[in-house]
Amino acid sequence: MTPETATATATMATATMAAGIAQQEAATVPSTAVGALAVDDQVRWLQRAARDDTLAQLEDTKLVALFASLDPRALVRYIAAGPNGYDACEFTMRHRERIGGRWPKTPDHVLVRLAHDPLRLYARWLPDGAHAGQEVLYDAARRGDAMYGHAGGVFGVVSMWTRLDGAFARSQSHHRLTDLGTESIARQFLADFPRLADSGAAKPSQVAVQTRDGVRVVALTWDAPADASGLPASRETLGLDLRHPWFRTVQSYDGAGRLIEDVVIEHIEPKTFDAFTFDASNPDYRF
Repeated sequence: MTPETATATATMATATMAAGIAQQEAATVPSTAVGALAVDDQVRWLQRAARDDTLAQLEDTKLVALFASLDPRALVRYIAAGPNGYDACEFTMRHRERIGGRWPKTPDHVLVRLAHDPLRLYARWLPDGAHAGQEVLYDAARRGDAMYGHAGGVFGVVSMWTRLDGAFARSQSHHRLTDLGTESIARQFLADFPRLADSGAAKPSQVAVQTRDGVRVVALTWDAPADASGLPASRETLGLDLRHPWFRTVQSYDGAGRLIEDVVIEHIEPKTFDAFTFDASNPDYRF
């Protein structure tokens, strides 16, 4: 090894050690000082604080102060680093959406079983919500453009194939069935954020802590400037999970301040499914 090579190697080792020390020091700073860290260190702090329950244990006022102090890019990088969901999971959600200008009196309450690679999905509308008894199945390996299902109620027992964006689906939601889950919310946020940033609205206009249907989240609100284009809502509040880099709640508003969508993923857990879970012949289903 030449003297020049030895010097370069020593310099690199010193820099690597210094970076490691800096990361370790950043991880131990209190929540009140996180906003002063570099963006990458803010991301690493959030990742550690989510894993070890630091975020979940913070008082409401400290959570609000923490997220108000962050560089807006830190949250984006935190969500982008993921994971934004489980490989396979079961969750329940409450959902309302304004369709044809009408706001439903009763939210849907839906049980969803979801697996990836390929995407497979089973959903059942529960008895205490709208469209009770409805069931749908989707398997990307079988038919990527269609779902199999039936409506709810006494007469909704005839199952059939319908397009993902067909009349049956659009009568209840502006979204596709395949948009269900935490991954889709994260993808939409990451797609929308550059437009907000370009319009000067990267930083949330409001930070709060909410507990909705038993789910405690940091609620981050963005107001879209009048000149922002391509955004799905004029105002949106996303509820960040305190233990994972994904969102559990969504509240979207139109230009008149009316709610146009309200989502709460109230319970979610990883699961291991067999093929029968996504089979219409499953005796637990009513296809």
